[in-house]
Amino acid sequence: MNSYKIIDEKNWSRTIHCTIFRNCIEPSFCVTFEVDVTNFYNKVRTQHLSFTLSMVYAVCKCGNEIENFRYRFEDGEVVFFDKIDTAFTWLDTETELFKVVNVPLTDNLKSYVELAKNTVDSSKGIFYRAAW
Repeated sequence: MNSYKIIDEKNWSRTIHCTIFRNCIEPSFCVTFEVDVTNFYNKVRTQHLSFTLSMVYAVCKCGNEIENFRYRFEDGEVVFFDKIDTAFTWLDTETELFKVVNVPLTDNLKSYVELAKNTVDSSKGIFYRAAW
């Protein structure tokens, strides 16, 4: 489990933002943009890695570098995590239904893709978490 610290909301510059999102069922936002991933695609293919799992890693690794993306609500309090692990949907080819897969974010792309692939391959339910 990743560690976190509780935020003192009385002295926090983002308190008003927190107030807006606190009662949302799943507070989030979405950003859409075009990006050329040709070089990234070629790199992961030469390493025989899954492009999809590599992209999950790259996006989450970059997201973790932005401090404001690591705040969460825990037991009614705002907390700041040291890191956020990955969660993604994956199509189960046997059932043709999507499943949610949770995989810890590792320190390098190759180890992450291997762990994520093993987790996807071994998961049988709708929600699945890698062995941490």
